[in-house]
Amino acid sequence: MKQHGDVHRLRLPAWAGRNFRLLVGASFVTGIGNSGATIAAAFAVIESGGSATDVGLVAAARTLAMVVLLLVGGAVADRLPRQRVMAVANLANASSQALFAVLVLTRHATLWEMAALTAVGGGALAFFSPAAQGLVLSTVDSSNAGPAFSLYRLATNAATVGGAALGGALVAAFGAGWVLAIDAAGFAVAAAMRAAIDVPHSARGSASGGMLDELRAGWRVVAATSWLWGIVLQFSVVNGMFGAVEAVYGPLVSRERLGGAGPWGLALAAAGVGTACGAALMMRWRPRRMLLVGTLGVLPMALPAVALALVVPAWALAAVMFVGGVAIEVFAVNWMLALHQEIPEDLMSRVAGFDWLGSVALSPLALALAGPAASAFGRPGALWGSAGLIVLLTLAVLLLPDVRRMERRPRPADTPPVPADAVAGPAL
Repeated sequence: MKQHGDVHRLRLPAWAGRNFRLLVGASFVTGIGNSGATIAAAFAVIESGGSATDVGLVAAARTLAMVVLLLVGGAVADRLPRQRVMAVANLANASSQALFAVLVLTRHATLWEMAALTAVGGGALAFFSPAAQGLVLSTVDSSNAGPAFSLYRLATNAATVGGAALGGALVAAFGAGWVLAIDAAGFAVAAAMRAAIDVPHSARGSASGGMLDELRAGWRVVAATSWLWGIVLQFSVVNGMFGAVEAVYGPLVSRERLGGAGPWGLALAAAGVGTACGAALMMRWRPRRMLLVGTLGVLPMALPAVALALVVPAWALAAVMFVGGVAIEVFAVNWMLALHQEIPEDLMSRVAGFDWLGSVALSPLALALAGPAASAFGRPGALWGSAGLIVLLTLAVLLLPDVRRMERRPRPADTPPVPADAVAGPAL
């Protein structure tokens, strides 16, 4: 009996059917590769003789391409099957990362080539992200929305834990090229898994208007929803500041003061452990005022900038990143639930496109200016400024009544029951 119970605890919940398992599995695969590739891209630039400004410019190229294409990506994801959009985006990522890896391994990578290939990845993400925002609920019964979001993110964050630690170790031992190659292979595998997802109702081909009309419909929803545009504006700055910390200042401080890529990989792994713990927490905790709780979870995002400004030991930096990981996961799950509770399903990807666009609009500028800001104000000054902006903008969002007062509504089981073949899921 004990053995049967142990096996049962390792299995996915009964509501997690084939489509959900494929979605989670693909996210796990890409999570492992991406967490290591984030470190590898920064150190590829550094190892080629690039400066802090060069690291920022390469990171900014990815975000700029995503910003330019996000609205188109959201409209496409509301017209076509979302899983197909995600699979094609994964193939584009696989191709760009594979070429990036070849150039780094053969020592032929130039700054403009690294920036261009990173931009291809950002363009693919512009189509992937709005589609992903609407797909999770299409693979499960709506009454299981909260646990599904949490389990989906738990699997992704668990991959981040191992991927960041492994990526940092591999970069330190073998160089950035091999980590980029692993990421390319992971994207190819994930593309095949997402292409196998069968969710007929995810297609949005019935939209009658042109793309501009559809984008206007999404914009009207965003403009009329104060909590939505308020938090999107908040994250336009918060993401820029945190992106500069994670993509530019963190690797540089780690290299110069903490001993190289390994400690920064450990810190990112600790953040991954934190997000995994946060997702596990949100599988059981269902706060009534979900946006209030979620927004309070943004405040600890300022802590990594403070820790790097103070140049704390590697173990303390890892602890801070863990706390930040738990807190931001509390925000992420509650934000996704708020969107799915308040936004019509047929507008979800378009609204998600505006969400992503606003949230990352300033990130290219922040990344490009990270190096000059450190030169002008000193790296500690730039880090303290980043932390201060994160805190001030988060407190400002709490002044919006809907952020403080929105309450979770019970979700009826209004979709067809989970297929019988989903009752006994495989081991996770």
